[in-house]
Amino acid sequence: MIRREVLSLIRRAEAGADLGRDELAFLLSLEGEEQKALFGAADRVRARTMGDGVHLRGLIEFSNICRMDCCYCGIRRSNRHVRRYRMAPEEIVAAAQGASRLGYGSVVLQSGEGDALDPEELAGVVRQIKATTPLAVTLSVGERTREEYALWREAGADRFLLRHETADPELFARLRPGRRLEQRVQCLLWLRELGYQVGSGFMVGLPGQTVETIADDILLLRKLNVEMAGIGPFIPAPNTPLADAAAGTVDRTLNAVACTRLTLQDAHLPATTALGSIHPRGRQLALACGANVIMPNVTPGRYRDHYQLYPNKICLREEPEHCAPCVTALILGEGRFVATGPGHSPRWTS
Repeated sequence: MIRREVLSLIRRAEAGADLGRDELAFLLSLEGEEQKALFGAADRVRARTMGDGVHLRGLIEFSNICRMDCCYCGIRRSNRHVRRYRMAPEEIVAAAQGASRLGYGSVVLQSGEGDALDPEELAGVVRQIKATTPLAVTLSVGERTREEYALWREAGADRFLLRHETADPELFARLRPGRRLEQRVQCLLWLRELGYQVGSGFMVGLPGQTVETIADDILLLRKLNVEMAGIGPFIPAPNTPLADAAAGTVDRTLNAVACTRLTLQDAHLPATTALGSIHPRGRQLALACGANVIMPNVTPGRYRDHYQLYPNKICLREEPEHCAPCVTALILGEGRFVATGPGHSPRWTS
């Protein structure tokens, strides 16, 4: 039985109404048949606004060197059990060219928040990728100066992914020692000013998080008007202060994906690797409740073991050419198809 007030709220959200904090928190708590109704609405919005194509974005984890000491992260500065690495610029370019040959429309260059490549080196990598492939390029290298963001944008970077992780300022400060949420948001505002397609996102299930703070996460994404939002479960990592904390759940994470689709109807939403790491069909479940992007790992196999933000990450032993047919089969199995082209935001091309 689905309550009348639940159906009414879901219908309003599906029609594009701007829900408030309490309304989002209510939807985030749904279970059973009411949760299925939420997922159905999110999937219909996805189909209407983004179509049935699933965009593939090749992920290149080019360095695990990090200056931050985030309490949840497996590559935090204080973790002495991590073998640090840095891919050479030519290796990064070669990995991107390989992703292009596999038919991917874009790549994401991701690293710890460190100085594995100096700003000019990274700009050179972006220029080389843009000159030798048709790929869109996303950077995900953390909080940097406005000048560095401008340099990379001028070099040709199309997008930047900077997850805010949590919109609760106190929780943010506890999880990211020495950093403040307002600094993170300022970086996102700079990226918007510089003309990037902006991505952010958050974790679900963090210690101390409530459905109300998840609602605040979604409202922050709406306020920032992001073109992409990555949402995944918190997974406790060994050798971190939160190693013994409870993990985020599949159901709450899927509810967050669905509510984000209803709130940001024309944004790209990945079916995250983290969801696929805690449930064998995690990515498929996300595709059924609003997601329209998958990010296959195209990092050379010899580096993958050393970029573990959380344990039991899927696809650590596979080379890029092995992931492509697997991900394609996953998408086709859900009645969807692999989208072609760079997968720019609808707002970018309209």
